[in-house]
Amino acid sequence: MTLPSAGADSDHVRWMGLALAAAGRTGLAADAGSADVPIGAVVVDPDGTVVGIGWNQREELGDPTAHAEVQAIRQAAGVLGSWRLEGCTLVVTLEPCAMCAGASVLARIPRVVFGAWDPKAGASGSVFDVLRERRLNHWTEVFPGVREAECAALLKDFFAAHRTGSAGEG
Repeated sequence: MTLPSAGADSDHVRWMGLALAAAGRTGLAADAGSADVPIGAVVVDPDGTVVGIGWNQREELGDPTAHAEVQAIRQAAGVLGSWRLEGCTLVVTLEPCAMCAGASVLARIPRVVFGAWDPKAGASGSVFDVLRERRLNHWTEVFPGVREAECAALLKDFFAAHRTGSAGEG
């Protein structure tokens, strides 16, 4: 995709580093035999404090909803004591899918920052644009392409290793 990442600031870049670190937790699980795709996410409160961290655990937990974003949103809601994550920012290494974009909308998250585009299942500007769908009750400001090369390389390396190995895609 060619949409600019205009508006991304040093906080977005720093927070993406935390999301990349969370994605690395998936990598640790992969070393132990997990086939989970390395995707990481963090939810940051209005003061810049991380209140939720998640990584893809679909294979590990046998749960189709255990995407990094959903895991981070669940944890943030628990920490904040509310499902309304107003004022928070969701930062994720891969463009959210329809489910994760929908969860973000339902949680009232006003900003989503993501790294790599997902041309097959992205729902934040590539295939669909759930986050800015005017027919929904909440709209989201989107900051795409933050540390895009690093996020994309993580995924490329994972799939290259799994094509030569015996594990299937996440």
